[in-house]
Amino acid sequence: MDNVSTSFVLLGLSEMEGLRYVYCAFSFIVYLFILGMSFMVVFVVMTEPSLHEPMYILICNLVLNGIVGSSSFFPKLLIDLLTSSKNISRDACFIQFTCITICAYFEIGTFTIMAYDRYLAVCHPLRYVTLMTNDMVLKFILGFLAFSVMAVSIGAFLTDQLHFCGTHIQNIFCDKMSLLVLSCTDSTTNKVHGEAVWSVYLSVTVSVIIFSYINILSICLKLSKESRKKAIHTMMTHLLGFSVFIMGVLFVFMRYRLNGIDLPITVHSLFSVIGLVTPPLFNPLIYGIRTKALKVKMIQKLQKCNLLTTFRYNIYSHKCHVKTLLL
Repeated sequence: MDNVSTSFVLLGLSEMEGLRYVYCAFSFIVYLFILGMSFMVVFVVMTEPSLHEPMYILICNLVLNGIVGSSSFFPKLLIDLLTSSKNISRDACFIQFTCITICAYFEIGTFTIMAYDRYLAVCHPLRYVTLMTNDMVLKFILGFLAFSVMAVSIGAFLTDQLHFCGTHIQNIFCDKMSLLVLSCTDSTTNKVHGEAVWSVYLSVTVSVIIFSYINILSICLKLSKESRKKAIHTMMTHLLGFSVFIMGVLFVFMRYRLNGIDLPITVHSLFSVIGLVTPPLFNPLIYGIRTKALKVKMIQKLQKCNLLTTFRYNIYSHKCHVKTLLL
């Protein structure tokens, strides 16, 4: 296959062919759950003035990123399973892996801002309102987003310059690693760029996160019992979300390390999917359940919806009853 070939074959979809309707139904339920929970969090944060604070803006940003990442994967998968298609065009392939990789970069950037936000809130409470404003949070978000797009776009451009000697991708979606395996030209520059940027970025962001939470822990030991309990609860919520993301990264890393071993395509696909789907699936749950103010507002919204439905049902029943009496 030369550099101008127009499509690739996703071998992972062949493995799903026998139970494609089962996989399709399961994927649809998971995707629907991600969208439902995530949009609920976003809606509550946007419509509740009391939640227009840095921490909730960051939670909203995190789940929005999950929506984008999962939407780069699930719709194409569902269509492929329904139509028994195994092909993906070259352009669609590059768009898919670029979007997924940007979301991965941006997600750890968001966790870094969240850690720094909590560090300022706990360690510098008197200066917090001036150091971490909504405008400052938006600047941090835009900065990490710009870096993510730039870093990944350079990698995508370098990948686009490669010549490919195969068409078969051992996965159910496009990822950069699978494309590099298909390359029959020297991809050293591409690999060095990707590994160097990711390693430096991960080292810096994780260092900031560790620094923030170590300082938070040291301050918590000096706080009153009630304040310490609240601070640790918030910290553990963020650490839980970050741990889910790191678990996903580890699965992708394991697949990368096992790439030279002759493993079933199902194993390669499983590692990739777990790494991709786990964060957007669990983040809305973690922050929706463990963040008290957000959980309360979500419950109130759901109760209002239920009351509205009940009210409409009662009105409809009353009208039917009146018509029956008139007849």
